[in-house]
Amino acid sequence: MIETGTTDAVIETGEAPVDSYVHYPSYKSMDEFIDVARLRSLDSYIRNKIKRRILESNDPKFYTGPYTLSEDKAGRPGSRMIYLAESKEPDSYFDLDRTELWLRSDAANEFTLLMDFIGTLPFKATGRMLIMYDDVPRAVPAHRDHTETEVLHDFIWFRTNLDKPFYMLNPQTGVKKVVEGYSAWFDTVNQFHGSDEIDKLAFSIRVDGIFTDEFKAKIPMPKINKASTPSYWASFDEQGEKIKDK
Repeated sequence: MIETGTTDAVIETGEAPVDSYVHYPSYKSMDEFIDVARLRSLDSYIRNKIKRRILESNDPKFYTGPYTLSEDKAGRPGSRMIYLAESKEPDSYFDLDRTELWLRSDAANEFTLLMDFIGTLPFKATGRMLIMYDDVPRAVPAHRDHTETEVLHDFIWFRTNLDKPFYMLNPQTGVKKVVEGYSAWFDTVNQFHGSDEIDKLAFSIRVDGIFTDEFKAKIPMPKINKASTPSYWASFDEQGEKIKDK
């Protein structure tokens, strides 16, 4: 990884210092690093399999965790999850990248074309893999995944279409940034994320693991607040050579 940036930190989230180039809400698009055309070609395939599961199974409800923007909205909003990998130990958010714990689930056998696509992503090993979906108009409240600013998870969030209104939120300013493309890596600690309701089946996939060494070499690292790395990288797109010259 490239270590760069400045120690002239600002406190933008109201909680933890971040590099002065970082701003929220933000995310790093992964579209340039994945085969978007192949991903889009899976849309009907995944959609039809989810519709079948809605009729035939009872997938577990998505859990936001306790770190919601509004405390009264913490819990299970109703959207569902399909685990493509299952852990050998009880669920822990801090085990998402302990790839030795995660084994392909039975559900992965239903989504073989998706699993083949996941095999093309820049991971040298994968941990948790899951599909998140909802077939009724229902928002997922803005939340953070945890509060450990020195914990950085390697993951890619992606989707086969642009239907799901998924966003990042800066609670201090109220500014919301909707993901525009097909994939993203984002800071899950120093900013909130969620999705607005939509009157159709909406779904996305998240794959956690360990990025390849080649891919890690592309990632600029801030000197503080490792969790802010995706937003720091996103600032390169906006600030250009100015940051690289620091």
